[in-house]
Amino acid sequence: MYGDMKNDLRAGLEEIRAAGLYKAERVIGTPQNAAVRVGSGDEVLNFCANNYLGLADHPRLIEAAKSALDRWGFGMASVRFICGTQEPHKELEAKLSEFLGTEDTILYSSCFDANGGLFETLLGAEDAVISDELNHASIIDGVRLCKARRYRYKNRDMDDLERQLKDAADARYRLIATDGVFSMDGYLAPLDEICALAERYDALVMVDDSHAVGFTGPTGRGTPELFGVQDKVDIVTGTLGKALGGASGGYTSGRAEIVEMLRQRSRPYLFSNSLAPSITAAAIATLDLLSSSGELLDRLRENTALFRSRMTEEGFDLLPGEHPIIPVMIGDAAEASKMADLLLEQGIYVIGFSYPVVPHGKARIRTQMSAAHSLDDVNRAVDAFVAARTKM
Repeated sequence: MYGDMKNDLRAGLEEIRAAGLYKAERVIGTPQNAAVRVGSGDEVLNFCANNYLGLADHPRLIEAAKSALDRWGFGMASVRFICGTQEPHKELEAKLSEFLGTEDTILYSSCFDANGGLFETLLGAEDAVISDELNHASIIDGVRLCKARRYRYKNRDMDDLERQLKDAADARYRLIATDGVFSMDGYLAPLDEICALAERYDALVMVDDSHAVGFTGPTGRGTPELFGVQDKVDIVTGTLGKALGGASGGYTSGRAEIVEMLRQRSRPYLFSNSLAPSITAAAIATLDLLSSSGELLDRLRENTALFRSRMTEEGFDLLPGEHPIIPVMIGDAAEASKMADLLLEQGIYVIGFSYPVVPHGKARIRTQMSAAHSLDDVNRAVDAFVAARTKM
């Protein structure tokens, strides 16, 4: 029975390889950090992880996780409402609410699950979701699961968003959904303008801030803080798997009644195991660390500014912005893959991004800065880009 499908799959995989779109997985033989060993080779500088604050191998987080293993055990073997809630889960939810300036927070095993369990819980056929066209796949999938009418507006285009709000005027509830930062480009959603439109048209606002929380905004509280709209955003989803320690876990934070309903009806929450105690404890340590010092934020911003400045001086095509996601535009998928291989030979670990992750013809090397990098690391990365370009 599998024979025909097997042949079709093999043919499809060969097409992917021939187009230069095949995504190989390189095995890292060290902890995640500014420098890693790829396979059995030498250590290379890592400029492609979401380890924005350099906390993935931070001693304070590792110690918190070890202590939690000793006190709370390895895993919960249960969902939250049965026997899967421990004190650290409630403590982390309270700390996230305090950090984000929200009323309440609910934990998930990932932000993908948080987004997947959000829309169908809150919205019905008489409602409408108005979503940015470049939103993360988890938002797209979450919206597909609900019965609400779906509208899509052009990326960060406020005139188009207003048109969609008018078209959905007869809906009971209208929810605007957007990424805080669009991860393939490093662009920020204009939350101040979005919230102004939401207020004018009586809509709710949901933001996935996975690529912002912990380091964006004056104190790292994310894009709502950056744009001064923390009191106007109704729902914030995010991850613990990037800046906040880099392990796993996600959350939805916002209005108290929304969070309470998610505890009662959100399927990924009700039917998935609780977050492991060690991860929960490490996330608490992360928030304590960020609340006590802005050193990591300052270092990340300095590294980002240096890389953007030097790469621009060297004539590379960068997407504009100030975010530590810095796409180096290549265009052709095969050339992007070749550039990534050449950079690895130069001791710089990056990945070429191509279709379907980004549109056809817009392949890129998506570099990501980290507070774990030194200024020398950043300069070395730029020099490697220059050397690799001569071999293309």
